[in-house]
Amino acid sequence: MRSAGSWCTMPERSEPLRLDADLTACAALVERADPERFRAAMAAPPSARAVLFPLYALNVEVSRAPWVTQEPMIAEMRLQWWRDALEQIAKGETPRQHEVITPLSRVLTPDMAARLDAMVAVRRWDIYSEPFEDEAHFERYIDETSGTLFWAASCSLGAAEEPVVRDFGYGVGVANWLRAIPELEARGRVPLLDGRAEAVAALADRALERMQRARARRGAVSRQAAPALLAGWRADAVLRQARRDPARVGAGALGSSEARARLALIARAATGRW
Repeated sequence: MRSAGSWCTMPERSEPLRLDADLTACAALVERADPERFRAAMAAPPSARAVLFPLYALNVEVSRAPWVTQEPMIAEMRLQWWRDALEQIAKGETPRQHEVITPLSRVLTPDMAARLDAMVAVRRWDIYSEPFEDEAHFERYIDETSGTLFWAASCSLGAAEEPVVRDFGYGVGVANWLRAIPELEARGRVPLLDGRAEAVAALADRALERMQRARARRGAVSRQAAPALLAGWRADAVLRQARRDPARVGAGALGSSEARARLALIARAATGRW
C-alpha cells in the first residue's frame, strides 16, 4: 500500500521537450487507437502534450498486445518486450531505438519507469479467459491499468499527491471498463465478478465516490499536473448512466453525445477543474 503522503514533482530536464518525428508518431498512434485520450492531450498545453503522447502511446501498445494474436506465448512475449524496455529506462540505460520508447525515455524518471512495469504485467489477465480471482484482483487490475497511467502522467508533468490521482484514475478506469464489457464478453472474457444489475450499479457508485473524493482534494494536484486528468472527461456521465440504468452496460449504450462530451472537455480544459 502506497503512503498517503506520496508526492512527486516533475523530473528536471536539461532542455525543453519538443515535437520531433517520434513524438509525432506517438500522437498519430494515439489519435488512431485512443481518440478520446488524443482529444484530452490536445486540450492540454503544448508542453504537456510532449509528455502525454508517449505515455498514451505506451498504453495503446500495451493494451492491445494481448489481443493481436491468439497464441498466449506470443502475447506474453509482446508484453515482456515492453517490460524489458521499461527496465532499461529504470536502470538508467540507453533504451532501444523505438518511436514510443525513445520519447518515453525522455519524460520518465527511473522510478516511474519501474512503476509502469506493473501496468504492463497486469495485462496478462487479458491473454487468458479465466475470470478475476476475487474483488482484490479486479481492483488491482483497474488500479494498475488506469490509476498507474494517470499517476505516471500527472507525476511527469508536476507535483501531485498519489492517492488523489489514483482515486480519480480508478473512477475513470471503471467507466472505461464498463464501456468495454460487450466487446470483452464477445471475446470470451468474464469481465465482472458479479454481473447482476445491483452489483453493476454498486460498482459504478463506488467509482463515482472515489472520483468525488479526489475532486474534494483538488489542491493536492498542481496546475502543472492537472492536464493529465483531462483524460477522464467522459467518465462521470458513463458512471452515472451505469448506476441509474445498469442494463445499458450489457447493451453497449453508455456515454453521452459527441457534441455534449466535447463541450465538457472544453469546459474542463478552460477552467482546470478536472
